[in-house]
Amino acid sequence: MTVTAPANRPSLWKKSRIQLALFFAVLGPGFITAMVDNDSGGILTYSQAGARWGYLPLWTLIPITVLLIITQEMNSRMGAVTGKGLQDLIREEFGLRATFFMMVTLVVTNLTNVMAEFAGIAGSLELFGISRYISVPICAVGVWFLVVRGTYTSVEKIFLFASVLYVTYIISAILLKPDWKESFIYSFKPVLMLDTDYIVMLIAMVGTSIAPWMQFYLQAAVVEKGVTAKEYRASRFEVIVGCIGTSVIAFFIIVACAAAIWANGPRDIDDPATAALALKPFGKYAFLLFSAGLFNASLFAASILPLSTAYSVCEGLGFESGVNKRFGEAPVFYWLYTLLIVVGGGVVLIPGFPLVRMILFSQVLNGVLLPVVLIFMIKLINKKELMGEWTNSRFYNWVAWVSIVLIIGLTAALAGITARQVWK
Repeated sequence: MTVTAPANRPSLWKKSRIQLALFFAVLGPGFITAMVDNDSGGILTYSQAGARWGYLPLWTLIPITVLLIITQEMNSRMGAVTGKGLQDLIREEFGLRATFFMMVTLVVTNLTNVMAEFAGIAGSLELFGISRYISVPICAVGVWFLVVRGTYTSVEKIFLFASVLYVTYIISAILLKPDWKESFIYSFKPVLMLDTDYIVMLIAMVGTSIAPWMQFYLQAAVVEKGVTAKEYRASRFEVIVGCIGTSVIAFFIIVACAAAIWANGPRDIDDPATAALALKPFGKYAFLLFSAGLFNASLFAASILPLSTAYSVCEGLGFESGVNKRFGEAPVFYWLYTLLIVVGGGVVLIPGFPLVRMILFSQVLNGVLLPVVLIFMIKLINKKELMGEWTNSRFYNWVAWVSIVLIIGLTAALAGITARQVWK
C-alpha cells in the first residue's frame, strides 16, 4: 500500500526552511552580546562561586537567564522597530541632560572594564610564560585593526567564531569529571544561607550577567545589521538562544571549579588566571582549555566594550558611527574606540597600578547606571507613538517591572557592598 504524505507537509517544510534562513540572517547581535557577557569579570565571578561554594550557586542561573532574556529582548525589539540605537532614543525622548549623564558614566565604567579585559589577556598568556609587555600591545593592535579595517559583516563573523570558542569551558569541565548528579540537583534546588559572603556572591552573579554596555551595544548592532520589524521574531529567537548559551557556559565554569578546587578544599580566587592555574594538577588539557577560554573571552570583550562605548557616545552627540563606515566618515567613532583601547591596554602595563580597585569601582558605577538605563528602556518601549503595535503587553510589562525592580535592588546592594570595599 502506498502511503501519501500529508498535503501540508511541503508547506510546513518550506516554512521551517524560511524560519531557519531568517534565523541565520539575523544571527549576530543577540548571540554575540550575550556570549561576551562571560568576560574576564564574569569568569572570575563564576570561578569564585564554584571554588568557594561548589555546586550550591548553580540554581541562580535559571532566574539569571530569565532576567537576561527580558532585558535583551526589549533592546532587540526597539532596535528592529525604530531603526535607532538606545542612546539615540534617549536623547530624542528625554533630552540632552539625561543623555550626557549616561554617556559620561558609561565611558568611565566601560574604560575600567576594558582595563579588566586586558588584565585577563595578560594573565591568561602569562600562564604560558608570555610577558604582558608583549601580549597586551600585540592584542591591542589586533583588536584595533579588526574593527577599524573591517566591515560589520567581517567583524561579526569573527565575533561569532569567538563565541563558538567558549566550548573550551564545556570540554575542560567534562575532563575534570565533576559530580553530575550534584550539579543537576543544585541547578533546580535554591539554597539560601544567612552568610554575608554567600549573599554577596549571589548578588555578584546577577550583577555580572546584566551590564549597561549590553543594552547599548545590542540595540546599535541590531540597527547596523539592518534588522527590521519583519525579521524581529527571528531576532528574538536569536537573543533567547544567546542568553541560554551564556548561562550554559557559566554552568560549566562553576562546575569545573567546583570539581577541581572546591572538592579539594574551598578557597577564594583572586583572578581568573588563578582559577586556570588551579586546574593544572588535574590534567594539562583541562588547564589549557580553561586558559584558552579566558584568553578568548578577554580578547573578545576587549573588542566589544570599546565598540559599545563608541556607539553610545556618537549616538548621544549625533556623530556618525558604525563599523561599515570608514575612518574619515566617522572620525569621532573611531578615535574614541582607539583611545579606549590605548588607555585600557596601557594602564595594565603600569607597574603598581591599582587595577583591582579600579575594577571594583566600575562595579559601583554599573550599579548606579544600570537601573537608570532599564527604567528608560521600559518607558521607551511602551511609547505608542514610538513602537506602534510593538509595545509591551500588560503581562510582559508586569514581568519586566518585577525583573527591573529585582535587578535594581540587587545591583544597588552590590554597589553598596563594593563601595565599602573600594573605600576601605
